[in-house]
Amino acid sequence: MVDRNERRREVCEALDLSFIRVKALLALQAGPLTLGELAAALSIDRPYTTLTVHELERRGLAERTVHPDDRRSKLVELTASGRTAARLADDMLNRPPAALVALDAADLATLDRITAHLAGEDPAATA
Repeated sequence: MVDRNERRREVCEALDLSFIRVKALLALQAGPLTLGELAAALSIDRPYTTLTVHELERRGLAERTVHPDDRRSKLVELTASGRTAARLADDMLNRPPAALVALDAADLATLDRITAHLAGEDPAATA
């Protein structure tokens, strides 16, 4: 199985971004956020969020606009290129490992039964 860190490395290499910048793209997929909201979503401080957004802007992946309800505040949103990059990252991070995709129906059913058992679920109830 592909380990989570390996998947993260693949995404970072494909997009030529650090993982915190990839996480920022993913957080902004749902829509614009203030710098404070983005900092909270990423669990990082505001100065580092500013640096992260600056780099995304420099690469044409995000832009800052004036908040419509508070002119003192800025919203960060993805550009078209940023949305494309975020979709790619999301797809790469959520793609099942090749070994799992290669399983036949019987093996998948067995795996499903085993994981249900490990999770404490009653396999008979899901059948």
